[in-house]
Amino acid sequence: MAQKKREDPGPSVKDPDLYEALREEGNSKEKSARIANAAANTSRSAIGRKGGKAGDYEDMTKDELLQRARDIGIEGRSRMSKGELIDALREH
Repeated sequence: MAQKKREDPGPSVKDPDLYEALREEGNSKEKSARIANAAANTSRSAIGRKGGKAGDYEDMTKDELLQRARDIGIEGRSRMSKGELIDALREH
């Protein structure tokens, strides 16, 4: 039987090697899984080019930031200031 890696990401992760590398870099489980699955679905070079379309968080309204935080599941967002939302989105 093959030796199990540090963490088994489960069947929903389509590229376990990339997932593991991202986790070792310090990324969250959710972020690592999202990136690994995106890389498995498209060419890897396209993944890096996907970023940057959302614009700067500082240019967004608090309502837009709240919606973005809601979309990705940041807890406690309704009690956060605009600056706290920006920090939470960047750390997620």
